[in-house]
Amino acid sequence: MHVVLAGGGTAGHIEPALALADALRRQDPTVGITALGTERGLETRLVPERGYELGLIPAVPLPRRPTPELITVPGRLRGTIKAAEQILERTKADCVVGFGGYVALPGYLAAKRLGVPIVVHEANARPGLANKIGSRYAKYVAVSTPESKLRGARYVGIPLRRTIATLDRAAVRPEARAAFGLDPNLPTLLVSGGSQGARRLNEVIQAAVPALQRSGIQVLHAVGPKNELPQVDNMPGMPPYVPVPYVDRMDLAYAAADMMLCRAGAMTVAELSAVGLPAAYVPLPIGNGEQRLNAQPVVNAGGGLLVDDAQLTPEWVQSTVLPVLADPHRLYEMSRAASEFGRRDADELLVGMVYEAIAQRNS
Repeated sequence: MHVVLAGGGTAGHIEPALALADALRRQDPTVGITALGTERGLETRLVPERGYELGLIPAVPLPRRPTPELITVPGRLRGTIKAAEQILERTKADCVVGFGGYVALPGYLAAKRLGVPIVVHEANARPGLANKIGSRYAKYVAVSTPESKLRGARYVGIPLRRTIATLDRAAVRPEARAAFGLDPNLPTLLVSGGSQGARRLNEVIQAAVPALQRSGIQVLHAVGPKNELPQVDNMPGMPPYVPVPYVDRMDLAYAAADMMLCRAGAMTVAELSAVGLPAAYVPLPIGNGEQRLNAQPVVNAGGGLLVDDAQLTPEWVQSTVLPVLADPHRLYEMSRAASEFGRRDADELLVGMVYEAIAQRNS
């Protein structure tokens, strides 16, 4: 069996694809896996690092919403669809699994031409253009939220790395806090704006740190590798403030934390819900509003808070986040609500859909 994954471009597309690849290999170590990608995407580093084959196709960026530019897409796609077809033919692909983005659409169209079964996974609450088109050709469509508008979709969640999906935060907490130089017993706020950081979150939390420390709260702050690390002057006897450029073990960061301040990308929301970590979500103020939609269901369930980027201030952190961190019972209830909404088995459910699609073709 050979499965081709189409999810290049951003970590939000690549990570679920790689989590599915890992799950496929756990079930059958002999399965062949090829990921479609372009020369300029993160997949050029992430896919080989995880030990999977990368098949490169030309990049054809897609408009985020219907515009006059959309008319030119079919002509620009011809070459990249042909390149995708050649990869499907070379690998004798049994199934194409797409995760959206500009790599997915040529994968879907090539699979349709060749009669290869298609499985679509949509991570965001508001589907992108590629998956809207791909879902027309696929009998198997998986989504991350029960509120999805994609026709005939199954709610499975987002495939997660096993280190996250199997994380027991309470059991790992002592090791995690020691790894970051945190106090083993103090309430802990984790702050991260994603893999590149977020200047807005950085500025607000740096201004709020003294008040948090005075209230007995310690802070682990992933600043982002391209942002300047703040100067730290931890006074003796005060809770630690630990800024780091980047966290490559998010499982440990989640285990160390009692709450998180973060953006609301689909992957972030899925991971925090799966491990039961409450969060104050600050949706990215640009784009088509999907980040607010990503966070809304878990917030409605009681597993998080939601604040507009423009309303995020040091005063808001002090008035809204600090009281939660100071209340163990409320933290427990929010953690339970988040975990009840989260899905840890999305990778296995998606593997099942891949096998269903292949079996239907062969029947």
